[in-house]
Amino acid sequence: MKKIKAGIIGFGTVGAGVVKILQDNSTVLRHRLGVPLELKKVADLDIKSSRGVRIDKDKLTTDAYDILDDSEIDIVVELIGGIEPARKFMLRAIENKKHVVTANKALLAEHGCEIFSAASANGVDVAFEASVGGGIPIIRTVQEGFASDRIFGIFGILNGTANYILSRMTEENGNFEDILKDAQANGYAEADPTFDIEGIDTAHKLAILISLAFGKKVDMHEIYTEGISQITPLDIEFVRELGYKIKLLAICRGTEREVDARVHPTLIPEGHLLSRVGEAFNAIFIKSRDVGPTMFYGKGAGMMPTGSAVVADIMGLARNVAKGITNRVLLFPAISSSPLKKIRIKPVREIETQYYIRFSAVDKPGVLSKISGILGRNNISVHSVVQKGRQTRKGSVPIFMLTHEAKESNLQKALKQIDRLDVLRHKTMVIRIEEGILHAE
Repeated sequence: MKKIKAGIIGFGTVGAGVVKILQDNSTVLRHRLGVPLELKKVADLDIKSSRGVRIDKDKLTTDAYDILDDSEIDIVVELIGGIEPARKFMLRAIENKKHVVTANKALLAEHGCEIFSAASANGVDVAFEASVGGGIPIIRTVQEGFASDRIFGIFGILNGTANYILSRMTEENGNFEDILKDAQANGYAEADPTFDIEGIDTAHKLAILISLAFGKKVDMHEIYTEGISQITPLDIEFVRELGYKIKLLAICRGTEREVDARVHPTLIPEGHLLSRVGEAFNAIFIKSRDVGPTMFYGKGAGMMPTGSAVVADIMGLARNVAKGITNRVLLFPAISSSPLKKIRIKPVREIETQYYIRFSAVDKPGVLSKISGILGRNNISVHSVVQKGRQTRKGSVPIFMLTHEAKESNLQKALKQIDRLDVLRHKTMVIRIEEGILHAE
């Protein structure tokens, strides 16, 4: 019986988790696979630091090409992240007829079509369950579970760091900067948290899900992306009074022709399941034609959850190798016969939704009428207005408004005019409200 051999490039947190799972569960894995699976090599620039797992020194190398060019290795696991040299390594593995497992959402979002086309041309597979949702099996679900269905809505909390910060802010009434520092100290946030807190990581994951759901190429740079760094305890407190919670939400709704796709802080009704997702957990809510509403919840990152998803992919590819099959599940049926068509992302200025708006204004008569007048002239109808009776340290008072459904372009035009008023002290804060699209019906 042929022994299937794998090599790992990248021995960081997730890589260590993969090694640990392969070692601890070796008997179970062999029983479930029906064939022996061997980890032949692990490559990393640092092979001396302890990772908390034991591994034979002769399995370690600092040269990725010891894996990429090894004719005995069937499966290459790329876990270094980023674009380069990950892209170069992945294409070299594919060129050498090796199957690839990756957790690299940034690379797939930016260069997925190139990688999948190369894999198709060389008769190998690329597995990437861990790229979205960590341990949540969402990729396999979209690829296979909804294979006969039509997805028309995906709404997800896809970044654990951002969700952890917003959850702490909600529970403790703390400010963003202090909780971010605490998150970094406790390992929930990177030293440079930009991708997480500014929504970029979420946009990468959303781009992958859209490609799978609609079978089209996605330019992730067309996905409107906004982070959470401007959210204040005042916003958290007031929206809670209104029955909402703030979440960094990935939104996709539409058809194969056009999708409304965006990432931004969003007011979600407290009664919706997504509003209850706390700490560093992820959740993906899907609406489809036949199945209706479904939701997937779990740990979206971490050594063991992500490592588990990677090992599941290794096992899936090992089964294919043992049976001599490839491309069992077609990612994009047209990818080998013609260029993949690009899906149109609706520009954010064209969307229509409700809005939460916070103004910081001087406390004097006529302020509300000026603001309301500008909104009215731009076809924006105000649902309710609340003026808190306390002044901030800089002598302004917060005014909160909720609008009826309005067009984004009209709102942005109005805010440019409002922010020029001499009665305002700070730039206006806007958070979109998504309520109707999240209904289970």
